Amino acid sequence: MKKTHEVIEYFFKDNAARFAKETILKYKQSLRQFFSFCQKEFDEVKTADIRAWLSALDEAGQKPRTLNTRLVALRSFYQYCLEENFIQKKPTLNIDLPKKEEPLPVYLEKNEMAQLMEAAKDHPRERVLLETLYATGVRARELLNIQLSDIKWDTRQIWIRKGKGNKDRFVLFTTECAERLKEYLANRNIESPYLFANRRGKHLSRAWLQKIFCRYAAELDLGRKFTPHIMRHTFASHLAEKDMPQSYIQELLGHVNINSTRIYTRLNAKARKTQYDSFQ
Repeated sequence: MKKTHEVIEYFFKDNAARFAKETILKYKQSLRQFFSFCQKEFDEVKTADIRAWLSALDEAGQKPRTLNTRLVALRSFYQYCLEENFIQKKPTLNIDLPKKEEPLPVYLEKNEMAQLMEAAKDHPRERVLLETLYATGVRARELLNIQLSDIKWDTRQIWIRKGKGNKDRFVLFTTECAERLKEYLANRNIESPYLFANRRGKHLSRAWLQKIFCRYAAELDLGRKFTPHIMRHTFASHLAEKDMPQSYIQELLGHVNINSTRIYTRLNAKARKTQYDSFQ
């Protein structure tokens, strides 16, 4: 019977053209760690051995993403062993991949929002654009496609035409945002059907918008990437902090599945724990 190190060499040699360099490095590290932990030959490994290894990694504080990488490496290796008739049954067969915990969204704290608005105060169009993103929670593409005819001033609503998933929805905006929008529109010298337009009357581009956000990220020294989508996360996170029901936030964001909205509840729970710990 072939020894483990020989089979591992065959595995990587036969898959050299299929695996990316990064994959090879990760798989080699995973296999080396497993067999160092298990201390058995590859054809003696049982499902319980793999479970024990994953449990040890979990107890050591390894992230779910890392556990997934480790298990995928073993699965690939034992699938190869089965296809080459080195084993009769895969020990990885009844092991499910650990669930990946979705990372919490990045958002601006309230003091950072205040700093951002202060930094934009001498740029009327940028100031009201940022205010609109924060007040409505719309996506960047949705914002840039808003037309004046989509705005219902009496009820402070904006019709978002063909948002994500080609679905229409209404979003709300605050009284303060309404006043700033009216002032901005009264003073602009551009004829355009769009709420935010360039000199030719066309809607602003995503590239222009991203450039603005890069500039403010540098001005505020945020220490992290700052994108229009972070304003959407900020909108939802601040509503969650105020205990707005998930179903309301889901509707405003245009999420089809409420599971997409629950992440903000997790974020709120983390913020409360941080606040609690600061008083201890």
